[in-house]
Amino acid sequence: MIVALGRVASLVHTLLVVELLLLLTGAPGLVVLVLLDRDASNIPLVAACAIPVGPALSAALYALRWRSDDPADLAPARAFRRGYRRNAAGVLKLWVPWLAWMAVLGLNLGHGWWPIPVAAVALVATLWQANALVIASLFTFRTRDTARLAAYFLLRTALGTAGLLALAVLVVVLWSEAVLALAAAGFAAMLLRTAGPLRAEIEEKFVQ
Repeated sequence: MIVALGRVASLVHTLLVVELLLLLTGAPGLVVLVLLDRDASNIPLVAACAIPVGPALSAALYALRWRSDDPADLAPARAFRRGYRRNAAGVLKLWVPWLAWMAVLGLNLGHGWWPIPVAAVALVATLWQANALVIASLFTFRTRDTARLAAYFLLRTALGTAGLLALAVLVVVLWSEAVLALAAAGFAAMLLRTAGPLRAEIEEKFVQ
């Protein structure tokens, strides 16, 4: 019982620290994002503001993945910093093109052009990006190999990731982007859990 409580306390501590660091590293864009009006004309600015969020989410995934099960090990900040330094450049190579593509699709949706096909393409691109973010955060592959692996696992992770995406959209619709940002570490933890089979197969088949 004491060990279980210790692990819960360790997890809560880790989530709080990771959330704080995620907000700090993503702050340059997050502050502007929260203040922007929900207007189609702001979509390119939204994409630009979201650039720092990619490396921040990657560092959060890294810190949560390598969190020790030992309740006495309370150093998530060190893991977050290591993950940020290790992954930022590689993640941006995938994150920035995805944001640019989403901006194009968002502008099309904002003007009512082909809404159903465009929304479908945006959904698939986002599911792919979620896989790519997990892979780039936890493994060291070339950018093109990460992109291919993200596509390879797309169907197997689509249901769980789509559920998380729907929950994130619901949070924004019911409350605001600020509430979603405050829950970002929790969403990162859920994404990590959803991607468990992906991680296991990559470790078994593609990591020597």
